[in-house]
Amino acid sequence: MLTSAPIIRNVARVFSRQRDRDIRACVLSGIPSHAVCAEIGVYKGDFSALILERAPKKLHLVDPWTFEVDPAYAGSWYGGTLGKNQARMDTIYKSVVSRFRSEIRSGVVEVHRDTSVKACSQFPNDYFDWIYIDGNHLYEFVKSDLEMFLPKVKVHGLVAGDDYGSPGWWQDGVTKAVDEAVASRRFEELLIENHQFLLRKL
Repeated sequence: MLTSAPIIRNVARVFSRQRDRDIRACVLSGIPSHAVCAEIGVYKGDFSALILERAPKKLHLVDPWTFEVDPAYAGSWYGGTLGKNQARMDTIYKSVVSRFRSEIRSGVVEVHRDTSVKACSQFPNDYFDWIYIDGNHLYEFVKSDLEMFLPKVKVHGLVAGDDYGSPGWWQDGVTKAVDEAVASRRFEELLIENHQFLLRKL
């Protein structure tokens, strides 16, 4: 007997991608033509696929795909009951590599299985046109990502991200870090919409 489970999963993925596209359209539309981009925090690569629809010159995918045992991460996708264990995170990583196999072979996509701290050191200054920060949402990590990647972004390059104004398990760490970055006058706030933020490097 044939099962409908694969069809259901495919339909669910289509709806998920459309929802992501609708929510994040405001920041996706800011990607310049032939841009060098980075996504910090990839998970299953659904948003990565939407970035690739903008035909960037290069897309760097940065994620350690590490299961966090600390109870502070119990509500995250990579901890507690959602993350389950390291074996599941390894499986997700392999699925991302498989999903973008052709783009990896062509050199358009490069996967960095590493923390953002370690991955950042691999990139030259003034390299990125656009980056999207959606990694660890705790304040100190978002602040670190904004500070570390600032020199790596070209002057007037764009820095976007997720969950601005969403308290979540991260206790509004995204909002606090972004507000501080704007107050420092290193970034200009271009847009806050649908819990997305879009900043321009000054």
